[in-house]
Amino acid sequence: MMRTIFLLLLLTGVAVPATAQRPAGYPRSYDALIAEARVERVVDAYGNADTAAMAPTIAAFRRAFPGVRVNYVELESRDLYRRAVSETRARRPSADLVWSSAMDLQAKLINDGFAQAYQSPEKPALPQAAVWKNMGYGVTAEPVGFVYNRRLIPPAAVPRTHEAFERLLRDRRGPLTGRVATYDPTRSNVGYLYLTEDYGTTRDTRGLLQAIAATRPLLSRTTGPMLDAVASGRAAIAYNVVGPYALARARRDARIGVVFPRDYTIVASRVAFIARDAT
Repeated sequence: MMRTIFLLLLLTGVAVPATAQRPAGYPRSYDALIAEARVERVVDAYGNADTAAMAPTIAAFRRAFPGVRVNYVELESRDLYRRAVSETRARRPSADLVWSSAMDLQAKLINDGFAQAYQSPEKPALPQAAVWKNMGYGVTAEPVGFVYNRRLIPPAAVPRTHEAFERLLRDRRGPLTGRVATYDPTRSNVGYLYLTEDYGTTRDTRGLLQAIAATRPLLSRTTGPMLDAVASGRAAIAYNVVGPYALARARRDARIGVVFPRDYTIVASRVAFIARDAT
């Protein structure tokens, strides 16, 4: 299990010595766990983060454990959930670490007994809400925002609140018809989760979604196609986009702008846990 624990540490941003020594301040019992890690050869991780985005974390793990290979399998959140459940129930080889932004599905996996407890020495430094039952660790804080095409949405028209987003859609319904993008909540668990948070925050969400629906929006299962559509101009604006992906794209593509609404901003977390049968 030690190889899995250290991958979890790297996800939370803890510095792991390149020689795989016990981190400063950790109990002496970790020496034995590190010795076990040296004889293990591979750690299997399931996640819904882009493989390219995971590359720096995997590289850091390889520097800490040169003899241990990381087998990272990128899956859609629902596919990840189904695979973790089916493999565990069938007693087939499965992931050591399960990591997903679908917080509701991660919580269900934990509550249904698919995770094992791990009380990290880093726990006191984490926000209380970032740790669930000493099993689930929220290792990111990802704001959700609006993404727009800078040429098609002039600065004065960029919505800064959800109310302004709805007003933009109603005032410019004709030009924006077929040019608004968002997640398809029937296919994207993350998209469904964000809408659930919207509804839980304000009753005005119904009016906003009616305005989006009136534009016959472009619906996407994942973030990449929405960003591509906005960049190319096929979409003028996108709603409820994962912030880190949007910001990373905007840094290298001047056609894209990103706004985090001022009235409220959903902040999601990618939740990681050690699988119940990980050894």
